[in-house]
Amino acid sequence: MTLLRKCLLPLAVAIAVATSVSATSAFADSLARNTSPEAAGLSRERLGRIGTYLKNEIATNKIPGAIMLIQRKGKLAYFEAFGVRDPATKAPMTANSIFRIYSMSKPITTVAAMMLVEEGKLSLDEQLGKYIPAFANVKVGVEKKGEDGKPVLDLVAPTRPIIIQDLMRHTSGITYGFFGEGLVKKMYVDAHVFAGDVDNAEFAERIAKLPLAYQPGSTWDYSHSTDILGRVVEVVSGKSLYQFEKERIFDPLGMKDTSYYVTDKAKQPLVAEPFPNDRHIGNDADMNDPRVPQKWESGGGGLVSTIGDYARFTQMLLNGGSLDGKRYLSPKTIAFMSANHIGPAASIVPGPYYLPGPGFGFGLGFAVRTEAGVSAVPGTVGEINWSGAGGTTFWIDPKEEMFVVFMSQTVAQRTRLRVALKNLVYGAFEK
Repeated sequence: MTLLRKCLLPLAVAIAVATSVSATSAFADSLARNTSPEAAGLSRERLGRIGTYLKNEIATNKIPGAIMLIQRKGKLAYFEAFGVRDPATKAPMTANSIFRIYSMSKPITTVAAMMLVEEGKLSLDEQLGKYIPAFANVKVGVEKKGEDGKPVLDLVAPTRPIIIQDLMRHTSGITYGFFGEGLVKKMYVDAHVFAGDVDNAEFAERIAKLPLAYQPGSTWDYSHSTDILGRVVEVVSGKSLYQFEKERIFDPLGMKDTSYYVTDKAKQPLVAEPFPNDRHIGNDADMNDPRVPQKWESGGGGLVSTIGDYARFTQMLLNGGSLDGKRYLSPKTIAFMSANHIGPAASIVPGPYYLPGPGFGFGLGFAVRTEAGVSAVPGTVGEINWSGAGGTTFWIDPKEEMFVVFMSQTVAQRTRLRVALKNLVYGAFEK
């Protein structure tokens, strides 16, 4: 058992049984003191730059607080918490702080779906309409110039149906309305798809009533695809998305604080908060309050988690689908998910808002680094990563046997922080 496996299990247990913030803080401080950057081939002095950087971000009121974990070659190289969990209460950032991880939910939901694929209950080439009939009749919105010169929307039949693989790699033609421009995106906003207290079934019906932004299988466009995939998991499994994920992923991995809502009143003060003026994600979308439970379990962006919980999930991926003697997915399945599913042979083009960025393709549930250069940030070919709209991020570098999890709650600073942190981490390598 690697040092990190030894560390992460007691981390989850200690957080679960801690009776006070001070107890958890003491545990986290102890864990941080016992990191081994030298054994991981990283410079302790250079890793110290991370703290200097994040402390400055806090001192200059860019972010309230943050927490970060680095593991390499089976060694816990870095684990530190900074600032406050909540700028209103001034409660310190601690290891048991609970974050809205938003789109870092997507890899988890995709893993859940791939479990069903491995069991022969679902196939990537199956039509979405088989599981959600409303999508069998969906149209594609094509913008054209009207007689007055203004754009109008022409609804045309799809050239092929949406398949399950499209949902996993964001090539379904489904989109998001909270960022970007276009008549289809405007229809998403005008439809108020987030309004009311709807479950996953009703949410899928709402999306199916809207036109696709692109022909299925033609374009990578960030979207509600994973939310719809979550509904497919429900239909196939006969369970709610959370129930399935809890039974198959969260409970076995020891992810005790990962859920769609924080209903335990004793844990509600642990929810990390952004600055009050840093909650706006996009059109008709602001940071939610996970203390208020609703029916919708957004497989694409609804989970909350702790750094210890997500590190367990990330370690499982790095291990090729297993952790602590339990297998969740085959190593062949993890390798398949980590391949580029939108490469030249797929004839898929990046949309105007291509979030993986230059030098990256997209696998099933996360971005995949395909080139050593091109990107403005360092890394290794084969890296997989994804981030959340609320300021969280992770990446796995299989060649370096490394993963990094960073959590903060900020919309405004998220992109800049991701770039800086990669520079700081790879700048600390000694070998």
